[in-house]
Amino acid sequence: MTTAAATAKAEATYATIVGAAMDMAAAEGIGKLSLGELSKRTGISKSGIFSRVGSLEALQSAVLDEYDRRFSEEVFLPALQAPKGLPRLVMQVDLWLKRIGVETTRGSCLYTAGAFEFDDVPGPLRDRLEAGVVRWRASLRKTALQAMEAGHLRPDTDPEQLVFEIYSLVIGVMHDVRFLRGDATARRAQRAFNRLISTYKSFNDLE
Repeated sequence: MTTAAATAKAEATYATIVGAAMDMAAAEGIGKLSLGELSKRTGISKSGIFSRVGSLEALQSAVLDEYDRRFSEEVFLPALQAPKGLPRLVMQVDLWLKRIGVETTRGSCLYTAGAFEFDDVPGPLRDRLEAGVVRWRASLRKTALQAMEAGHLRPDTDPEQLVFEIYSLVIGVMHDVRFLRGDATARRAQRAFNRLISTYKSFNDLE
């Protein structure tokens, strides 16, 4: 086997391991990941998994890295194509809600589920989860500030409060989709966000 072929095979095996681990984490929680169970599901020996990803902690970190990559690919980067300000904020939330709709068919959001799972469990994994949440909220806050600078939102807007309300809305959507299996959740979520943002819109930006 050539070096290139060996590298490609190693990368494919690594992707298989991380993908299977993501499915497990989404269905059961990232704290429930196990190298032994992952070995059973992938058919790769436990030692083989360990040699490729290292410790359980390293596997959890790799799963979150992959989750972040997919989130960026599906939500963050596409939203950057929208004009700065309110159009971009609306796009961020719209793509986020759409991702939730797809995501909840196969499991839960790793960060949201992890926040409840590790809210009172100090350690590196909790710190990693918190950092991811803070990073996304900072992105939303930056977009809200840009919307204020562009005159799309009222100058007295509290961006931290707005982000809190958006985040609370999304958590409510996840609850209804996952727990109540609400068929009308997507429609209600859009209406709720439209109503929320209307209270922050600048009078100069009202349609």
